[in-house]
Amino acid sequence: MKIITRTAIPVVLSILMTGCSIFGKYSDKPVIPDGLYGAEAGTDGQDSSLANIPWKEFFQDDILSDLIDTALVRNADLAITRLNVQESEASLLGSKLGFLPSLAFTPSISYDRNVSYQVPLSVSWDNQGFGSIINRKREAQARAEQSLDQKKEVQSRMIASIADAYYQLILLDRQYQIIDATETVWESVLETQKALMENGKCYSTSVSQMESSLISVKIRKADILNEIKNVEYSICLLLDWTPRKIERSAWAEYALPKSLRTGVPAEMLERRPDVRAAEKSVEAAYYVSRQALAAMFPSLSLSGMFGWTAQGFTIKDPGQMIIDAVGTLTQPIFARGRLKENYKISKLQQEKAARAYSQAILSAGNEVNRNLRECQLAEEKDALYKSQVAILDESYAATRELMRNGKASYIEVLVAQDNLLNAQLSEAANIYSGAVSLISLYISLGGGTD
Repeated sequence: MKIITRTAIPVVLSILMTGCSIFGKYSDKPVIPDGLYGAEAGTDGQDSSLANIPWKEFFQDDILSDLIDTALVRNADLAITRLNVQESEASLLGSKLGFLPSLAFTPSISYDRNVSYQVPLSVSWDNQGFGSIINRKREAQARAEQSLDQKKEVQSRMIASIADAYYQLILLDRQYQIIDATETVWESVLETQKALMENGKCYSTSVSQMESSLISVKIRKADILNEIKNVEYSICLLLDWTPRKIERSAWAEYALPKSLRTGVPAEMLERRPDVRAAEKSVEAAYYVSRQALAAMFPSLSLSGMFGWTAQGFTIKDPGQMIIDAVGTLTQPIFARGRLKENYKISKLQQEKAARAYSQAILSAGNEVNRNLRECQLAEEKDALYKSQVAILDESYAATRELMRNGKASYIEVLVAQDNLLNAQLSEAANIYSGAVSLISLYISLGGGTD
């Protein structure tokens, strides 16, 4: 009974002196600001369903899916984040073990006429203050969850990078096709111009201009081939491959989903791993401040021993078992000024983390808004580009016919062909822009983590 009383009193005193605030769980979650998407934002939440689509369903291209699967296994950045997750899990396990006492088995032998054995089992528990251990465990839990969210963020961004580069390759293939077809047409026009010159219907300067324009087309064609190689190398780097050719699907018409709206509830942004990681940073900072506060209160150390003494192979007196327990309560005095400053610093760090979380929310909202608008803009421009290409194609064909009949100059043909070429390239680039904007919207809503 004396042992129990002697041990219990310091424990009770420590708990009472520490205070309930040290043991409180994190609940000061920063508030998401109103009007996150601006005055034009709706509340229907239609587009938020994009984030719920697994990436293998969102990307229907089998070749792209295989590339992403390879990157999930081989990508160096993802490998590092996996190690970070394992490290944080080990830290969490270590913090949980802080609740356990340390055991020591210290047998001894002494010689005094007869051989005497002591087989004691000692137990010591230095909890460094109950508040410190509990809050250290909760901080480690928050850090572990944060590292997992950071891994998901790296994964989603990596998926977006591979998809962007993949569709850029398809766009470059399309641009190469346009330039190659233009080269063929220009060669035909040049032959026509040479025939006109031989018949005295045009000057040699016009032929020179045609030849110069044909060389310009060949240079653009070579630049596109070089850009294709560079994009392939960037994909290889993401996949941890040596440089090689990247297989991809053929160019196809890309149509954006109709009626994209800005009705995304702000709460959906909490699905984003970077936003969740920012919140976990606030939670971890909160528990760090609780640890700093707990350090100013008394810490309790418990130690005890259980065992017996024996002579020969028999216990000398089983009734006299060795039982001892000691409780020590330590209150910091001279270090209290330093501990107060540590607590103040931890509170400032908690405030900084809260501001970073609010900034992450605002940035996420702006990103969603921007991607939505770019998707809508690409859809609006698509119909205009198609009409423009059709008009310029007819104009170019008519101008060539007039030149054959001597009713149009070579300059008019050059201008018509250049206008058509630029319109075709712009149409293809707009389709690619729409694809990338939709991918960015998917990622900005928290997609790509499943």
